[in-house]
Amino acid sequence: MKNIGLYFGTFNPIHIGHLVIANHMVEFSALDEVWFVITPQSPFKTKQSLLDDNHRYQMAFEATKEYPKLKPSKIEFDLPQPNYTVHTLAHLSEKHGDDCVFSLIMGDDNLKSFHKWKNFEVILENHDLYVYPRISEGRIENQFEDHPKVHRVNAPIMEISSTFIRKNHKAGKNIRPLLPDSVWKYLDEMNFYR
Repeated sequence: MKNIGLYFGTFNPIHIGHLVIANHMVEFSALDEVWFVITPQSPFKTKQSLLDDNHRYQMAFEATKEYPKLKPSKIEFDLPQPNYTVHTLAHLSEKHGDDCVFSLIMGDDNLKSFHKWKNFEVILENHDLYVYPRISEGRIENQFEDHPKVHRVNAPIMEISSTFIRKNHKAGKNIRPLLPDSVWKYLDEMNFYR
């Protein structure tokens, strides 16, 4: 049984911070693989700065192609919108349940609001959470503090954001070191975020 860690995000664009965390998870926890689950653009919210789903998938593909344990996933592209994590997990377990178990990867900041997620109890009943440190305000609900399904992984703290990259790329700053080479090339060729 493979233990797959699901790392959800818009990845707009995927950057070295995402890769460092995913790689740390796969090398220093019980996870066998990490799948970058690209969140599709909600048909109800059109954000100008959010690239088309397939471009974000392509950048995640470029970023992970040299890392066999890291994979991009477009599983949510075909699910009805708005979609909730609990539905994605059910869908994946149905599709791959015979040979995979699925866990969630999230930052401390997400764990702090996890009690507000749709059907969070169902998620915790059936899946493990792998939590990496983030610098953030607020506190973690006591119910998750020593929960047997919540695993803290002491990954490096990455304070790089896709928002910072987009904003500064548009302003003409050199953000190239924050991106894998292949992602930089794709983004530059396509003239994104200008």
